[in-house]
Amino acid sequence: MPTYRPHSAKEVYLAFSRTILPDEKGASMPTHLTVYYNTRCPVCDAGIDWQRNKLLALVRAGTVEFKDINEQPDALARFGASLDDIRRRLHATDEAGRLVVGADVAIALWRMTPGEGWLAALSGNRVALPFTRFFYDRFADLLFAWNKWCGRW
Repeated sequence: MPTYRPHSAKEVYLAFSRTILPDEKGASMPTHLTVYYNTRCPVCDAGIDWQRNKLLALVRAGTVEFKDINEQPDALARFGASLDDIRRRLHATDEAGRLVVGADVAIALWRMTPGEGWLAALSGNRVALPFTRFFYDRFADLLFAWNKWCGRW
């Protein structure tokens, strides 16, 4: 079984930019995205619920799926991602079965959400993306620790 390891920023950017970030000719968007999130975290659950409501047409069409990782704790085991990894950060798979993690999932969702493309462009551009990922990861670490301290897992 492969071990889960964070990818370097360059690896993630190159993989992500080929599938979700805009190219020189215009914005590209995944044709399917399955988002794994944690319903035991009240902040995560509320955020995904809000996002799902904004993407209702895409959810109904099957373009975007939201799955509670607590119902399928081994769903991303083939990538080496543990339950705690997924509780800590958003994870998703795209139409090609590639894993997308953390801030890149949020950017992909914003890109797909009507009226939020500007947020994806602002936080996902080449200059801002490293900062977006850094701040997302620090917030995710704090949120994970808070949930653990509260005994949610």
